[in-house]
Amino acid sequence: MSLRNLLEAPYWCAKDLGQAIPDSPHAVSVALPRWEDVIAYEEKDPSCIKSLKAIYPRFGLNPLVAEFADKVSIENNLKNCTVWPYPTISSAQKAKTYCQQTIPNGHLEISDVLGLKCLIADEESTSAAKAFWQHTGVGASSRIAAIALGKEKAPSSNSGESSREIIRQRLAQIYSCKSSNIELHPSGMAALARALEAITQLNPNQQTLQVGFPYVDVLKLPKVIYGGGNLLLKTEINDIAAELERRKPSAIIVELPSNPMLQCVDLISISRLAHEKGIPVIADDTIGSALNINTLQYADIVFSSLTKSFAGRGDILAGSLVISPQSRWEKIFIELLSRPSSSPLADPDAIELEKASRDVHQRLPLLNKACLTLSNRLENHPSVQRVLHPKSCSNFKSLMNPDGGYGCLLSFEIVDGATRAQKFYDNLKVCKGPSLGTNFTLVCPYVLLAHYNELNWAEECGVPRHLIRVSVGLEDPADLWERFQYAFSN
Repeated sequence: MSLRNLLEAPYWCAKDLGQAIPDSPHAVSVALPRWEDVIAYEEKDPSCIKSLKAIYPRFGLNPLVAEFADKVSIENNLKNCTVWPYPTISSAQKAKTYCQQTIPNGHLEISDVLGLKCLIADEESTSAAKAFWQHTGVGASSRIAAIALGKEKAPSSNSGESSREIIRQRLAQIYSCKSSNIELHPSGMAALARALEAITQLNPNQQTLQVGFPYVDVLKLPKVIYGGGNLLLKTEINDIAAELERRKPSAIIVELPSNPMLQCVDLISISRLAHEKGIPVIADDTIGSALNINTLQYADIVFSSLTKSFAGRGDILAGSLVISPQSRWEKIFIELLSRPSSSPLADPDAIELEKASRDVHQRLPLLNKACLTLSNRLENHPSVQRVLHPKSCSNFKSLMNPDGGYGCLLSFEIVDGATRAQKFYDNLKVCKGPSLGTNFTLVCPYVLLAHYNELNWAEECGVPRHLIRVSVGLEDPADLWERFQYAFSN
């Protein structure tokens, strides 16, 4: 856990650039406190990159993982090569196979170092190795690297399995299904990768179809790694029906709600249409949360990043995959997934996730309420052009549990955002960096971070580059609002 109280003392100003958020060696976010820092990060400015004490683990190597990779490079006198540590030989082999298919003339090898399986890629193959690492999320975690480096003690395998079973039972209660229908993975993307493996076996040589504005890697994982994926931005049911007839996809993928626009597609109608045509539906409920919405009665497979509000701490990377007991393919999927996973959730990460998620039933309603309160206040502020929040989406409401809320995330546009958004962001006294679902408020100019090289395309999709995304935490609501008012007025 963080030694610094981020509710009261956030990383928000220039001197905080690069600080790990939270101040843990396993942090999944990093402080980018000024608008210019976000630009420098995206432009790979050397002074900015050098200052980073953390990074979102799929977008680069956590410092502990990087230290391990450097150790392998030095001890093996590797030149012009990169090292990518994986927890299992099967995950490393999948990475190698992908790189060989992508860069046939590249040189790759797998080396076993202190129990980790390291993919060693030459300069030509490094871009493919990085893509596999980012999109699949199956690389070695920071805690595994820390143990390999001798900086942390390895827990017993019994304690790891006990924690995994407790988490599965906890999730089974939330999803109202058997724990045997749930798998745990080292990231949300790793869970989706596992689902796509099953879909590829069920419907080989077919591409997926994602409906609605995509989170970048939810689209790129099937598109780049698993045989192809297509995107349909039109969400009217007639447009979807026409696209299904034209493409005959292997599966439909939806995010509930979308990031950062926080709108839901009509899952109920999409599910009915897809199932009439024999097409499975995969849903990502990371932002909505299974405590708030019931997706399992309509989607055949639901995956989630447990890194976010389920854990809440911001220093654990994990994901879940849930097979719907109401799916016509339940037995087939469970059979396909009965084969050992190449990406199980590691013992030390499972132990920490079990601890962190003990209060999820108490914590998430507080986040729901805090986000709704901030949304209402922003809507009434003269400097705010519009607020995006699931409360305005009838499709989200149709999925809500009786005691559910709207989640911890909102986005908003500032009046004259092209000139005023940067100043507001720089003056806002909350933690600023990527990720969401943390106990402390975390803000970022999301479109710059996620779509920096395709800003014009994003705006054509109705996603403005100056949008501010807010993951609302557990600060005192009055104090948090004072910080927002200060940023608006200065």
